[in-house]
Amino acid sequence: MNEVYSKLLKCYESFQKKIDFKPEVALVLGSGLGDYANDIKVEATLDYHEIEGFPVSTVPGHAGQFIFGYVKDVPVVCMKGRVHYYEGYPISDVVLPTRLMKMMGAKTLFLTNASGGINTDFGAGDFMLITDHVSVFAPNPLIGPNIDELGTRFPDMSSVYDKGLQDTIRKAAKDLNIKLQEGVYAQLTGPSFEASAEIRLLGKLGVDAVGMSTVVEAIAANHMGMKICGISCVCNLAAGLSPTPLTHEEVQEAANQAAPLFKKLVTEAITRF
Repeated sequence: MNEVYSKLLKCYESFQKKIDFKPEVALVLGSGLGDYANDIKVEATLDYHEIEGFPVSTVPGHAGQFIFGYVKDVPVVCMKGRVHYYEGYPISDVVLPTRLMKMMGAKTLFLTNASGGINTDFGAGDFMLITDHVSVFAPNPLIGPNIDELGTRFPDMSSVYDKGLQDTIRKAAKDLNIKLQEGVYAQLTGPSFEASAEIRLLGKLGVDAVGMSTVVEAIAANHMGMKICGISCVCNLAAGLSPTPLTHEEVQEAANQAAPLFKKLVTEAITRF
């Protein structure tokens, strides 16, 4: 059996022994946004350490737990803290949690992250609906033998972010009077922030915001046939656009300040999916 798939099955078996819950929506909570899990009706919590072979996040602000519960009447699993490629994990481990949540039963993946804004119309604290992505700077998680049990060898990527889910998020933002930007997100490997020349290059490629996660998760979820949507919290202006050096603390602070509106928007959107 494929090594990557075998590891995934072991993680799923470990989950099944501990949790009896079937989510419909999988929600990945990015930097500074993890406390959203405090606002749902929690049915169970599973620490990443309790899952055999599961990759564990080492980043400050990422708790490392699956939270199972309800957003109003919708059963959800929240990933409170994700793992990143820059932590040293193979890319198959980075997307293992996404694949696991699909095996748990989730049909929809709601991705969130903290990002640097490249579009000069964006400001710190803005939310950006992800309409497309650029993945050429991070390793594709589908490289290697295809896992036929998960999806096809050559999945179509022309419409990764579901149009219907995008419309739902737009309407939710409008009804809540929350400003919602839209744009293209690019994932770079990190952990260093981008050089000014890289930001200029990304701008020329039509990228609106940049970060160190999300795209590989979207590719893996798309491969498995999930419906995908995403919101990026623009926490600062990217390198060369800001007069001050970029820091992780700045990103977390901006995300923390945006969290109350983020919670409202995510809750409203999920209840309309």
